[in-house]
Amino acid sequence: MMMRDEHITPDAEVLKKVLKHSYPAYEGWMNTVTSPKQGYTPEINYYRDGKAWLCKGIHKKKTVFWLSYWDGFFKITFYFNEKSAAGVYNLDIAAQQKEDFKNCKPVGKFLPFTVMVSSPEQLADIIKVADYKKSLK
Repeated sequence: MMMRDEHITPDAEVLKKVLKHSYPAYEGWMNTVTSPKQGYTPEINYYRDGKAWLCKGIHKKKTVFWLSYWDGFFKITFYFNEKSAAGVYNLDIAAQQKEDFKNCKPVGKFLPFTVMVSSPEQLADIIKVADYKKSLK
């Protein structure tokens, strides 16, 4: 994971260097989730417990996703409880993503749905997962 120095804020110039060829996918993701249609508020903060900068995607008061910065890509993670995890398999997303989710290791009581993003073509499926997570009560 990159972005571990709390004194280096992840602005556009820094992220272009870290994410490299995947920066357009990051820019596309942020433009999509902050659009009026999606309505997310991204909060980028340095978290001392994980010693890294992370982006928390909030819709109203609900945390929908976490985004972390890596060398040449970024990861988006959604956390589902056992009950809501079943709905992921009904989404029209890539079979490999469902398989990866099926094989994920729980984090406490939650199951993480994580996608390593490096191209804008991946965003459509991730938005479907975000929409599903956002719809849960």
